[in-house]
Amino acid sequence: MATRMSGTERRTQVLGIAAGEFANHGLHGASVDAIAHEAGITQAYVFRMFGTKKALFLELVGAAFDRFSDGMAEAAEGAEGLDALTRMGARYHESLADRTTLLLQLQGLAACGDSEVRDLVRTRFARMWDTVADPTGLDPVTVKSFLAFGMLLNTAAALDVDDVAEPWAEGVRTRIQPGLFEHITADTNG
Repeated sequence: MATRMSGTERRTQVLGIAAGEFANHGLHGASVDAIAHEAGITQAYVFRMFGTKKALFLELVGAAFDRFSDGMAEAAEGAEGLDALTRMGARYHESLADRTTLLLQLQGLAACGDSEVRDLVRTRFARMWDTVADPTGLDPVTVKSFLAFGMLLNTAAALDVDDVAEPWAEGVRTRIQPGLFEHITADTNG
């Protein structure tokens, strides 16, 4: 017999199940039937809660980007410049351990052929940019370099490079030393 849950509890449960389904299968490959089955509810109930499959996907992808941005903002509180950037980088690296959130971000990027998804991801990426640029006060070239490095970290985490014993994977795993971004300025990249 199914456990009786409040609407809020059920919504939280479905979001958790759906996060894994979308992270592993993307917008078009994920199955609302599989989500409903695992939650012990009907597809119709899932649609009553979220409207459409895409609306559920958008909510999850937006939240995935927000978790990274919120974490970096929290880490940088009270700091500025390269000190803030260093703190953000450390938090970003820690956040990569949440594989579902990482894969949801990547699935969001992969689904940007859909204009609604692209608009959401643009908005969330803009927020991530502002999260880095505003408190640090650093120039756009440094912010761009930092975020580009973050994309490499995303790729490495998605590929599970920790499990690969190849020279390229060793290179990707190389720890970044403090001061990485000190030489990157608008003047050096003009």
